[in-house]
Amino acid sequence: MDQLDLQDITSGYRERMRRLALFDPLFDLDRKREIDQSNAPIDMKGLGLLTLLFFFEQKLMRHYKTGVKELAAFLQQLTNGQYKLEPIDYERLARAIIQTFRPTTGRKRSYSFFNWETSLDEHIDYSILKANNFDMKTNTQYYTLDEDGLELVFATKEFYSEFQLSINQLMLRKQLDKGEFKGALRQINEMHIDVENLQERMIKLKHEIQRSIVSEETFERYKQLLEDIYGRLTREDEEFKELRLFVKETRERLFSKDVHKKEVKTYQLVVQITSELESVHYEHSRLLEQTLALKNTTLVTAQESLYYTGIQAFNFDQDLVSPVVSNPLPLESMVGVLHPFLKVEENRVWSPLTLFAEQNITEEHETNRQQDFVEVDQGEKDNPYRKSVMQQYKIIMQFYLDAVETNEVHTLSSFMDYLEEIGQSMLYKNRSFYDFWMIMHQRSPIIQGEIEGEEEGKTLLSEAFRLLGDRTLLITEDNGIINRIKRYSIQEMKIRLEDEDDALS
Repeated sequence: MDQLDLQDITSGYRERMRRLALFDPLFDLDRKREIDQSNAPIDMKGLGLLTLLFFFEQKLMRHYKTGVKELAAFLQQLTNGQYKLEPIDYERLARAIIQTFRPTTGRKRSYSFFNWETSLDEHIDYSILKANNFDMKTNTQYYTLDEDGLELVFATKEFYSEFQLSINQLMLRKQLDKGEFKGALRQINEMHIDVENLQERMIKLKHEIQRSIVSEETFERYKQLLEDIYGRLTREDEEFKELRLFVKETRERLFSKDVHKKEVKTYQLVVQITSELESVHYEHSRLLEQTLALKNTTLVTAQESLYYTGIQAFNFDQDLVSPVVSNPLPLESMVGVLHPFLKVEENRVWSPLTLFAEQNITEEHETNRQQDFVEVDQGEKDNPYRKSVMQQYKIIMQFYLDAVETNEVHTLSSFMDYLEEIGQSMLYKNRSFYDFWMIMHQRSPIIQGEIEGEEEGKTLLSEAFRLLGDRTLLITEDNGIINRIKRYSIQEMKIRLEDEDDALS
């Protein structure tokens, strides 16, 4: 058996006894023998704890005038159904409880003990309640919780044991900052115990999840619990990484200053702290993996088993057919029974907003091209698609000028008739034909002199416009819609070509 360090074991013995002494008034109350009018024993220790909670609540609400009468009213309201007592009895009990927490002598309570750290008899003074105010008119004394009373309230509050690891991490960092390496090593050993306790709790939680999930409510509760645990463990893991880095820097600093040669014991403690901290961090990392596995596998498996259990437990004949056939249910009830097995109602409705929706005019190409109208000035000079469009526009303009010279062509439909006559109907089966005339209508009247002033090569129609020479092209809308092919339609247009002399006249 290794030699025990007695000094480490008894370190802080006085402070531990002080915390135990705070509970002494509650045990004094427990030794009081009080009965109600029906000779039922009164739980004085419980009333003492309730008194502490009452004064704590009053402190939170900033009610500073709290005395015997207020406490008696609280106890009567809380225990009226449990004990048979008169109001004067409640006031007597309230006064006895307050006097236990704060003796009538005005002195603090005292607790004597033998200190095994110093081997001396010592005593501790502490105060649970203190006087807060005094009303001269009604001769009423008011009380409030003292610092020791607040500590006693917090000592009775449930703090989950898994938070103890985070507290130990904070204490370890503090000890390392102060250079208390021996105490830090003991703190790490306590962290080992905390991690082991957490591992046992996780095993129990796993079995509890597999056994207890019988509804969606319990599933959501365990899901939230696991998310909280995983979040806390993640924060603790980050703290472990920072602690390891801090210990590593401390070790390197001691090594650089040759402390490992001068103070061998201190350096050995730092090395041992590094090893033990890595060990407990490894165990904690495994705990993090177990929690993640619980979230991703066990919890999901439990939910799936819940789902399939519900399916297997459902009997179609017994749960659906039998109630419908055997019981003459009204129509409203029938709808409720059959509703879960019916499809969602679907209606095809035409919306007036369709009129205002975007109308895309598209053309099938081997490559992905722009789906809206080609802008007059878009693209670069070397774009193959742009060159192709310019060439098509030039061809359309050339055919139109030939049609004007050979036939009387004054409308777009008559020009399309001309194209059919010469066997060029494929020309108006392409989208570029319709783009051309819409752009021409937008630019009308088209005067060659204005076009020449533009930047060279800027417009897709520059080649087509050069064919006009000194003539002017006027395009206006006319009545009717042209539907030569199913895919495209266009407004009828009047087209007129004027020479320079006609335009001047």
